Amino acid sequence: APCVDPEPGFWSPISVTRVVTGCTRTVKMARITHHAVVLVAVLFGVVFISGADCFAVRGTTKPEIGLSPGATRKLLATHQYRMREKVPLYANKAGPFHNPSETYQYYDLPFCEPDTGLKSKIEDLGEVLEGDRMTSTPYHVPFRVDKENESLCRKTLTKADLKKFRKAVEEDYYFQMFYDDLPIWGFVGKIEKILKPNANAEMRYYLFTHVHFDVSYNGDKVVEINVSTDPLRTVDITDDAGAGEKTIEFSYSARWKETHIPFDRRMEKYSRYSFLPQHLEIHWFSIINSCVTVLLLTGFLATILMRVLKNDFIKYTTGRDDEVGLSEESDETGWKYIHGDVFRFPRFTSLFCAVIGVGTQLFAMTMGVFSLALIGVFYPYNRGALLTAILVVYALTSGIAGYVAANNYRQMGGTLWVRNVLLTGSLFCGPMFVVFSFLNTVAIAYRSTAALPFGTIMVILIIWALVTFPLTVLGGIAGKNAQTEFNAPCRTTKYPREIPTLPWYRSAVPQMAMAGFLPFSAIYIELYYIFASVWGHKVYTIYSILFIVFIILVIVTGFITIALTYFQLAVEDHEWWWRAVVCGGSTGVFIYAYCFYYYYARSDMSGFMQTSFFFGYMWTICYGFFLMLGNVGFRASKLFVMHIYKAIKCE
Repeated sequence: APCVDPEPGFWSPISVTRVVTGCTRTVKMARITHHAVVLVAVLFGVVFISGADCFAVRGTTKPEIGLSPGATRKLLATHQYRMREKVPLYANKAGPFHNPSETYQYYDLPFCEPDTGLKSKIEDLGEVLEGDRMTSTPYHVPFRVDKENESLCRKTLTKADLKKFRKAVEEDYYFQMFYDDLPIWGFVGKIEKILKPNANAEMRYYLFTHVHFDVSYNGDKVVEINVSTDPLRTVDITDDAGAGEKTIEFSYSARWKETHIPFDRRMEKYSRYSFLPQHLEIHWFSIINSCVTVLLLTGFLATILMRVLKNDFIKYTTGRDDEVGLSEESDETGWKYIHGDVFRFPRFTSLFCAVIGVGTQLFAMTMGVFSLALIGVFYPYNRGALLTAILVVYALTSGIAGYVAANNYRQMGGTLWVRNVLLTGSLFCGPMFVVFSFLNTVAIAYRSTAALPFGTIMVILIIWALVTFPLTVLGGIAGKNAQTEFNAPCRTTKYPREIPTLPWYRSAVPQMAMAGFLPFSAIYIELYYIFASVWGHKVYTIYSILFIVFIILVIVTGFITIALTYFQLAVEDHEWWWRAVVCGGSTGVFIYAYCFYYYYARSDMSGFMQTSFFFGYMWTICYGFFLMLGNVGFRASKLFVMHIYKAIKCE
């Protein structure tokens, strides 16, 4: 059957034109004793052993992941085949095309099974987190052996089997396989609308019974594979009255051809089509738009804030308070007259320090993952590498959260440091565990591959118990014993100054709305592509552009929080600590609001499982963004406040 290219635009690995053509194409820390050092080294080893496989993924070579020559030769040897040698072909999963989280095992549908029985492939941590469950198949496609019309099996489908297939066709099910670790997709069947005169349109359900493999090789290695289904070789499985069992013969064919594409470039195909040229223009437009936002905001700060501050600095450093009425200056420059309160520590000190600590950790984790992405660790269909990297880097950076939180807590006069460390360790992991437990229960009820097995859950808990939590405690001990002090440029008065009555738009919620809008406007264009990759079948590979957008997000968040902090101090509201955090993190609220727009207006996702997965995990991600950007906003505001009060004469 002839194959047609996917429709122009944002490229998808699965062509939705298969109803017409029946064709799909292939397309992821204060010192410690010597014994403590040894313990930490052992704990690090646990994590790296858990995730090592994801960085040595099959189908990659030295140019992609920087392997040594010996390791490269060993890796290549696993993908070298002789004439007629069996090439591994595994079936992975199946599920509704529009619900990417709702996936099931391939043989949950009554496909042909191997005569020798099903054999599951051993998978690493990342693959299991990704929902992969690979099993053997009866397809026999040996190296460089053409097959014209090979019978797969002749199977009698019962009414229950036909009902399963009809449901799969109606919900637009696709299946995924891996041939020599190259991904391939296909659809289970198609729907046709039969128009009849003087009658309602009739829907007919057809099951594809033939699969054709087009395989390209270079020397003794597989380089490329495409799969297509024949639209003319189908079986009508529409639920007709009186329909009983139906015997169906499944078949397949294969054709081999030589190519000059080298083996070490066989994964380029999947990144080459991830964005077409017109979409690259959209990405650069997004960056230009974000840069203009940064320039405008920087100009605003330079022309408005610095002009006002410069006048204030001149008056206070030259001592001209006698020349002008104090009451007039008090009205004009109120931020100077709260110098005895501005460095008064916030309420709920332990929680505040925990937020800053976890936010710092998440920022460090994000930078670490970006570093891995920019050196080429993540590429299309590097199965589970991103999830494993996030898990490993989060575990290894947990000491940062403990150190920052405990150090700030000690500087603010806190004494219950054990409680502070426990709060830091559970501030992000606790809500995430609750969400995960609920969603995993839903997936188990649906018998979906998105449900993590008990063994995998135990591995994650062991990593948390042996690495994440101990490093948080060690970081907390180091932060508690550190000799750093909070050197405020102004002495804090004994009693707090009363905050004047302020208009409604200077309250926390309107300020959060203003603080979150600009950073969100700098990233909303790129946000669609990220959502389409995480919650769809599209591929995102331009990590450099994503990194630039992230840096712009951090800069804009810091600038807008500084501006709002100045306006808050100017009206003699000295409780800026928590306000800086919530204003900086308000972008996370905007992102979660965007989730509703994307779900209902830009996607076709449906069903309780997919809906709960989408809004549940996106809440966790947006909560992480709130903590991370709240930390950015507070640190930027702290630098600004320290600077302006150092520049004046505090009495």
